[in-house]
Amino acid sequence: PAATENSMVAAGIVPTTTYYLSLHSADPNTTGASEVTGGSYGRLSIVFGAAAAGVVTSTTGQNYTGMPVEAGGCPYFGIWSLASGGTYLGGGATTGLSTSIPAGASISFAIASITAAVS
Repeated sequence: PAATENSMVAAGIVPTTTYYLSLHSADPNTTGASEVTGGSYGRLSIVFGAAAAGVVTSTTGQNYTGMPVEAGGCPYFGIWSLASGGTYLGGGATTGLSTSIPAGASISFAIASITAAVS
């Protein structure tokens, strides 16, 4: 499966800084809860470009391989300061990932598929 455009509100996104994209089986709320675990899953690096009209857009793509079984899919994503642990900066809903994900599946996000509204 692949996912496309998604939005999040995050005042702390700094263009050209490396952040880490997470996938979530339920709404991460303000803490980053319900992050996927197992399989070969791990947060992947993501970088955003300069803001235009109050929005930053990803300038890198991500490809998760060897996903664990997620019966309810990965309907949410998050942005973190570190690949493990770190500070949860915010997240949003994914598009096209709300159905079951089989073991070993790959999930890809293309360049410019993640956007963040900055204030």
